[in-house]
Amino acid sequence: MKRREFVLGSARVMGAAWLVSRGLGRMMQALPALPRKFNAYETVTLGRTGIQTSLLAMGTGTVGSGHHSNQTALGMKGLPDLLLNGYDHGLRFFDSADSYGSHPHVAEALKRVPRDKVTVLTKTWARDANSARADLDRFRKELGTDYLDVCLMHCLTEGDWTERYHGVMDVLSEAKQKGIIRAHGCSCHSIEALRAAAKSPWVEVDLVRINPIGSHMDADPDTVVSVLHEMKATGKAIVGMKILGQGDLRTRPDEALKYALSLGVLDAFTIGAESKTEQEGLIRRIAVAA
Repeated sequence: MKRREFVLGSARVMGAAWLVSRGLGRMMQALPALPRKFNAYETVTLGRTGIQTSLLAMGTGTVGSGHHSNQTALGMKGLPDLLLNGYDHGLRFFDSADSYGSHPHVAEALKRVPRDKVTVLTKTWARDANSARADLDRFRKELGTDYLDVCLMHCLTEGDWTERYHGVMDVLSEAKQKGIIRAHGCSCHSIEALRAAAKSPWVEVDLVRINPIGSHMDADPDTVVSVLHEMKATGKAIVGMKILGQGDLRTRPDEALKYALSLGVLDAFTIGAESKTEQEGLIRRIAVAA
């Protein structure tokens, strides 16, 4: 590596570390008191969908891409056992996606729990109608279920996505009418896409990146939260993700959880635990966050 590249790279790392530490400082000084106590397993309703599930969803996609994630690396025994451990502790929300490669693992867990007692959320990268139809058929086969509770358009970045991908939206709307899915929506990876989702009456569930230091988010926390209030006002379900900043807040989970709980706009949030110890720790931390 050339010296100039090394210096620039080092500067970027130091700058990122400074921003994170500065964000942590602000977070620790300004956290409001929570209005009540929370439990990871408490029952919540996702917006106006009528879907009831647990406050904490079990994420299966930490560093998830290419049909692999930290959770799927646990194997066809390890990840199902982790999901079932969460179920035994009252968690009822399975967060999966095609790109994580977690459908077979979720299917294995579903064999051992009543299907109507859990919420299965998954995500499609389809950007045209034919691909969306094919995904819905394949997803249900991979998950071993006749229906999906929530299906989201995954990783939207375009500000005009509601016009560009209208064909996919129509397929998901038709699937809801037929009982193939119970609710549809999107996960956003840009502030432009998030703002478009807030304005779209089609979006019923939105998976949103949110944490107090802006790590792996669409914009700074205040900007994102202002859009979430707009969503909340129209009855959309808001599910938070990147609550621990994809690991940047792993050493400050209590503050990160308290921040998420204090916002008053999240119906639920998803965190990808990688062990039973970590999962049970999250459940305990949510209970004592107040």
